[in-house]
Amino acid sequence: MGMGKVWLIGAGPGDIGLFTIKGQEVLQKAEVVVYDSLVGQGVLSKIPASAKRIFVGKRASHHTMPQEEINQILLEEAEKGYRVVRLKGGDPFLFGRGGEELELLSQRGIPYEVVPGVTSPIAVPAYNGIPVTHRDFCSSLHIITGHKKAGQEYDIDFEALVRTKGTLVFLMGVSALGDIMEGLLKGGMDPDMPAAVLSQGTLSGQKRVVATVSTLKEEADRQGIQTPAIILVGKVCTLADEFAWYEKLPLFGYKVLLTRPKNLISRTAALLREKGAEVLELPAIRTVPLEDQSRLYQAFEQIKTYSWLVFTSPTGVEIFFQEMEKREKDIRSLGGIKIASIGEGTRKKLKEHGIYTDLMPEVYDGDSLGEALGKEVNPGEKVLIPRAEKGNENLAALLRKAGAVVEDVPTYQTVYEKSSLIDEKAEFESGNIGCAVFTSASTVKGFAEGTKGLDYTKVRAACIGKQTKAAADAYGMQTWMAEKATIESLIELVEKMKHME
Repeated sequence: MGMGKVWLIGAGPGDIGLFTIKGQEVLQKAEVVVYDSLVGQGVLSKIPASAKRIFVGKRASHHTMPQEEINQILLEEAEKGYRVVRLKGGDPFLFGRGGEELELLSQRGIPYEVVPGVTSPIAVPAYNGIPVTHRDFCSSLHIITGHKKAGQEYDIDFEALVRTKGTLVFLMGVSALGDIMEGLLKGGMDPDMPAAVLSQGTLSGQKRVVATVSTLKEEADRQGIQTPAIILVGKVCTLADEFAWYEKLPLFGYKVLLTRPKNLISRTAALLREKGAEVLELPAIRTVPLEDQSRLYQAFEQIKTYSWLVFTSPTGVEIFFQEMEKREKDIRSLGGIKIASIGEGTRKKLKEHGIYTDLMPEVYDGDSLGEALGKEVNPGEKVLIPRAEKGNENLAALLRKAGAVVEDVPTYQTVYEKSSLIDEKAEFESGNIGCAVFTSASTVKGFAEGTKGLDYTKVRAACIGKQTKAAADAYGMQTWMAEKATIESLIELVEKMKHME
C-alpha cells in the first residue's frame, strides 16, 4: 500500500451551506474521517458511509481524548496508506490546534493539506446582521481565546485590547463571561460599551443577547445561553437591529428532519434552506437495483409489444435507463410506447432523459394512476411497470380489471438505514426538531426503523400525500398533508406548521 495523506478540513460554523466546495470534494473521497463534537450535523451527514469514522470529541472540560492521542491516530491511519480527513469545526488553524496535529505528520514525512473553513468570529456576527468592522466605529478586529486553564489567571493584556478601540471577539469563553467583562472594565473599558453573546450561530437555535460590558453577564444568565457561543464587544453590536436578515426568513429557528432516499439529490432540502430552516438530511432509505434483472431484460427484448410503460418513482426511471444502457438498448426502441408517470418528480426525471409523459393523474398516488390509466387502456393491451419490489399492489389490479395485460417487473428494492452519526431519537426527545418531512410511505417506515423506542406522538410529520400520511398515522404521529403532492406544496405546509407552534 502506498503512503496515505491527511487533509485538515475546517467544517465552518454549522450551516452546511458554509462548508467549502473543496472541503466537500475531499470529504467525499475520504477513507478515514476523524471528527469532534464541534462539527455541525449537516456536515456530519455528508461523511461517506464507506469511510471509517473516529470520534475524538472535545467539549470544554470533558476531554474524551487527549490531543497527543489524536495526533497519533492521524499518523497511524495515514501510515496504513489511507486518505485521512481530520474534520474540525470552524477553521483548523484558528484555536483549532491544527498546527499541533501537523507537527507529528511533518516530522514523519506524511503529506498533508489544509482546507480553511469559514470561521465563527466573522460568520456568526454576520448571521446576526453584525459587521465585525464598520468604518464609523473601528479599524481593527481582535480574536481572542476565552479559554483559560482551571485555577489560573488569564494571560490576556486587557489594557492593550481596550486601547486598540477595535472589535473584540472571544471564542470559547462563555463559562468565563464574567471574568472577561471584569478584565475589560479593569483595563479601562467604558462600562456602557455595547457587548453581545451570540449563541448557536448559523443554526436554527441561533440567539443573541445584546447589552453592555457592565450588564452582559447578568443579561446572559437571565436569558440562558446555550453553547457554542461567542462574545462580541464593540460598537458594531448595535447594528444587529438594523442589519439582521437571517431571523427574518420565514423558516428561521425551525429545524426540519428530512428523510430521503440517499441517492436523490434533494431539491426539498435546498428549498427549505432557502427559506431559512436548518435541515437535517438523514437517509432513511436507500434504493438498490436488484442483482437479477433478467425479467426486465426479457421485457427489453419484446419492448415493441407494449402499449404503455408506467413509472411510479424517479428511482424507477433512473434504474430503467441504467439497465437499458447496460444492454446497449437504444432509446428509439421505445418509439411507439405511451408513457405514464405517477407524479411530478417522476415526470421531471423522465424529461431529463428527453421523454415527455403522456399521462399523469391529478393526485399523485398508485390508486389514482391506476384509475386514470384504466380509462385509457384498451382490453388486451400490454402494460409494463418497472418498479420497487414492494409496490402498490392495487395499481396492477386496477389495470387488469380494465382488461390490460400487466407485467409488473421489480427492478429495485428499498433498504432501510439508520444514521450512525446523529441520534435522531434524542433530537426528537429534546424537542429540537420542529417537524419531520416525509416524501413517501417507505421513508416513514425507514425513519421508524432508525428510531426504535421513540414516542411517535412527539413527532410532527409533514406528509406529501395520502399513502405517506396513512403510514405516519399508523405510528401515532401528529400528521399534516400537503395540498398537492408537489415539493413546493410540501414546503408551504412546513411554513404553516411552523406558525402553528
